Amino acid sequence: MDMRNQRTGGEIPRRPSLIKDYAQLPGVPDEMIDPDGNVRAGWAALMSAFDALGHDELAARFERADQYLRDAGVFYRKYDGAEGKERAWPLAHIPLLIDESEWATITQGLTQRAELLERVVADIYGANELVARGLLPPELIARNPEFMRPLVGIKPASGHYLHFCAFELGRGPDGTWWVLGDRTQAPSGAGFALENRVATTRALSDIYAGMNIHRLAGFFRDFRDALEAQGKRLDGRVGILTPGQHNETYFEHAYIARYLGIMLLEGEDLVVVDGQVMVRTVAGLQPVSVLWRRMDASFIDPLELRYDSRIGTPGMVEALRNGTVSMINAVGSGILETRALAAFMPRLANAVLGTDLLLPEIATWWCGQDAERQHVLDSFDAMMIGPAFSMSLPFDDTRGTALGSAIPEHQKEALKDRIAAHGADYVGQEPVRLSTAPVYVEGKLEPRPITLRVYAARTERGWTIMPGGFARVGSSHDTSAIAMQRGGQAADVWVVSSTPVERVSLLPREGEKLVRNPAGNLPSRAADNLIWLGRYAERCEATVRILRAYNARVAELSNPDIPLLKHTRDYLEAVDVDATEALPLGLLQAIDSAVLSASQIRDRFSPDGWLALNDLQKTAQRFGTRIHSGDDATRAMTVLLRKLAGFSGLVHENMYRFAGWRFLEIGRRLERSIQIARVTGWFTGKDAPDGALEMLLEIGDSVMSHRRRYSVSAGTQSAIDLLVLDPLNPRSAIFQLAELRVQLETLPGGIEDGQLSPAAKLALELHTDLVIAEPGDMTPAALDKLASDIGMLASLVASAYFT
Repeated sequence: MDMRNQRTGGEIPRRPSLIKDYAQLPGVPDEMIDPDGNVRAGWAALMSAFDALGHDELAARFERADQYLRDAGVFYRKYDGAEGKERAWPLAHIPLLIDESEWATITQGLTQRAELLERVVADIYGANELVARGLLPPELIARNPEFMRPLVGIKPASGHYLHFCAFELGRGPDGTWWVLGDRTQAPSGAGFALENRVATTRALSDIYAGMNIHRLAGFFRDFRDALEAQGKRLDGRVGILTPGQHNETYFEHAYIARYLGIMLLEGEDLVVVDGQVMVRTVAGLQPVSVLWRRMDASFIDPLELRYDSRIGTPGMVEALRNGTVSMINAVGSGILETRALAAFMPRLANAVLGTDLLLPEIATWWCGQDAERQHVLDSFDAMMIGPAFSMSLPFDDTRGTALGSAIPEHQKEALKDRIAAHGADYVGQEPVRLSTAPVYVEGKLEPRPITLRVYAARTERGWTIMPGGFARVGSSHDTSAIAMQRGGQAADVWVVSSTPVERVSLLPREGEKLVRNPAGNLPSRAADNLIWLGRYAERCEATVRILRAYNARVAELSNPDIPLLKHTRDYLEAVDVDATEALPLGLLQAIDSAVLSASQIRDRFSPDGWLALNDLQKTAQRFGTRIHSGDDATRAMTVLLRKLAGFSGLVHENMYRFAGWRFLEIGRRLERSIQIARVTGWFTGKDAPDGALEMLLEIGDSVMSHRRRYSVSAGTQSAIDLLVLDPLNPRSAIFQLAELRVQLETLPGGIEDGQLSPAAKLALELHTDLVIAEPGDMTPAALDKLASDIGMLASLVASAYFT
């Protein structure tokens, strides 16, 4: 059948239609092709636009989307054994299109389901009537590892247990959407849904603009407003609680925090004082009243939950008990993800809501009941066998669930015996035969199975459903392989309207009161990482400048054993840099440390700054062992220096002058002053060889300034005057201390009641000493003492703001 005639208007293009050879899987419903073999209206318009672009332009567009994701640093963490590796986000370039009339059915069904889940979890941790009435087996609750016994009887401060949920949907053979699973613990992926939208629309901006696609921003705006309203009622701040950068979806946590303007917090950022959760900020302890939890519940409090948790906050459960903090979602709500609950949801809907489920549940049999267990054993090969609770099956490589007929024979009988003996630990489910959607593979379209992840958020007006989400797309025809950890992809979801849709954004609505956040909202951990980012960046620059000067002389003199080069190697060796290596390991480690510091504050770091820092790291790694000492290394250091200057320029020009920028600036000034004091003392000592002063001026990027400033050739006094005591030289030690004084006095607590903080006092003292000093006073010993005193200044900053 030639599907080119299914286009919506306009002449058929001369190019062969992209869908001409699209072959549906036999007996499997397809999202693009309806049961009668016709291309659905929205898809027809999309395919028509693709045909108009042609193969080469379409491939270039898709590569543009991939490039955006790489530049933005969008990744997820894939675990191979104990080690996690960052993997590029696998975008399926063709969006999944769903008509808004069908989406209205999904919205209605998920709103009903979210309310049902709220009522169920409220009963589990409250009156427990569902168990008493026989609607839920007590074993599913009492034996459940997600049942948080210390939370029984604690009513959430917000009045609700659930605020943000995700649902896995699949279209069954009958064409209706089925619920495959509920995500209530700490649902992930909303940030990736946003990035999917950004990447896809960048590649297909003209097509997107020509179709009436519902926007996502309104969903996030309403949820953010609901969180902030809760925070105001409880008189505290709002934060996102993350396990940290080693979590598989940490990028998303940082992205959402930056997108919504909410603090990203780790357990160590928080402390419970008198039953109130407080965040450690540079302005002292500040109350936190709403935490959007992105870590598993059992880890949040080592006192009352998992004693071995190193990412939680002692006393968090006590704060929940006192009603001083609202947890999004409530601790213990992960019990709703229990797979065996699916067997009871239809009955619960009738008992709790008085109605049937609007979206059907995948057929499930819990093996803790005699008849159901026997049914599963009798139909074993035709069942999907999985754990009843949140645990993996005890046989190899099943990832928690497997089709009975696919289990090796030698394991099958052992598993049947376990089910017969310990049936409560297992469920059997009807195999899901999912619908397919087109995926662009090597210039043509191929059908792949898909599931849909949709998000629900509780707002001031009740539940709202994200008009989109993302679709998981299988890497093959195997419906069991739809997962990011198993080679799947993710596609944007376009909800298509027949009429123009509202263009919404997160910007304030007309007439809304302007609210400015106070400068002291910066968490201490973030400030600490910002200081070290500044220090590592300056350390890299100082090392690169020395290595460039060294290698330039190696290339010029062809003798690495002359006194000047040996003197330089000795200096670098003292700071763990081996100058005999063209690209020393010590330099690579400093670059890696800068990237690591930045990675822990992704929510406060601009995408451009992150891209520049990653470009620096990749460039250094690319040089690797390919360069040689001398002229080769000199050119390489010039490239790295240029990239470092680009990073510093981005930070200086683009970063808002808030507390975060001040700590980054303090780190830069601390390290630059220490480096210049040490290198000046080393190259002006009595044992400094010939050529040391010229090399020192080159390292200090002050050769031209020296020529203009002094009428005589380089001498020890003039070099010290310029690099240490000249207040107009942005490379001098005195210039750094003047800047440090300004920043330290401006920080919270820098000046209180007219009194300087200890750090500000020491900065003033060191600056004053240099103001009245003469070049002859700055001996190598005096310069070494100056570097040590500046190190003490760094310690005072740390003790004042980071402990």
